Amino acid sequence: MIELSGLTKRYGERVAVNNLTFTVRPGVVTGFLGPNGAGKSTTMRMILGLDRPSAGDVRIDGQHYAELRDPLRQIGALLDAKAVHGGRTAYHHLLCLAQSNGLPAARVTEVLDTVGLTPVTHKRAKGFSLGMGQRLGIAGALLGDPRILMFDEPVNGLDPEGIHWIRNLMRSLAHQGRTVFVSSHLMSEMALTAEHLVVIGQGRLMADTSMADFIRENSRGYVRMRSPERERLLDALHAAGFTAAAGPDGAVEVDGVPAAELGELAARERLVLHELSPQQASLEEAFMQLTAGSVEYHAHDGDPGAVRGGATGAGEGRWGAGWGGPEQRRRS
Repeated sequence: MIELSGLTKRYGERVAVNNLTFTVRPGVVTGFLGPNGAGKSTTMRMILGLDRPSAGDVRIDGQHYAELRDPLRQIGALLDAKAVHGGRTAYHHLLCLAQSNGLPAARVTEVLDTVGLTPVTHKRAKGFSLGMGQRLGIAGALLGDPRILMFDEPVNGLDPEGIHWIRNLMRSLAHQGRTVFVSSHLMSEMALTAEHLVVIGQGRLMADTSMADFIRENSRGYVRMRSPERERLLDALHAAGFTAAAGPDGAVEVDGVPAAELGELAARERLVLHELSPQQASLEEAFMQLTAGSVEYHAHDGDPGAVRGGATGAGEGRWGAGWGGPEQRRRS
């Protein structure tokens, strides 16, 4: 379990992480979401003792990271897949980690097989693709068979097979009773992997809830109905006290009523239905709705010249979209 209490990090006058309090519990995959610059990577670095908090506290199974006697046996992390000596082979990179942490050399071969790198065991890391580097970083996180695992953007560079593999791996680890904490910008993938969400914006906690509750609370859910007898359908809905709105292509949209109840109404009225489908926003739509006011860097559609104009404001006019300035120099 990872416990944060009032965790804060300041860089001069800038507050990167602001009074974060939440708990990452075992048994579920917890997704860590936020726009670029929200403070996700800084938070993860403080959990691992790589950055010192300005205030607050963070503990791993009740201890600070520096107090852990066998850190790799308790928490494994992938924060930067490039943090590998390019001249070392995959085997010797992991062997160095194993020997420095009192782990058996046999474990190296096991995790290389787990992540699918056995064919390149003796290949130097500098020749690895981004996806291979990600797999090697994941192998390092798994090396101590830890109870807690933390991944920052683990699917970067992975092909579809690799993404499917890491998704199943994380869920399997959580179902074993381990704590799994993962940050990603790929909302569609997070929706398939995480069961619980922690969302931050501009360093502040915005949500700490289940995936289902997050989507329900931050988006509109409704039932879409389509019938060749549209006017009769509208009359029946009105008579039942339901509010209906016009949808695209002649559809009718009803909020706040279960689809089963609407289907039973149609059956009683002997109405033909061509569609009766509950509609719910995606995780991406719910995330965009919640964090719209906390996005630090905004790209612009249309004429690039509009970005440089005075109408966009001083901040956007200076950096614009795709400039490669703070957005690329600063990690979230």
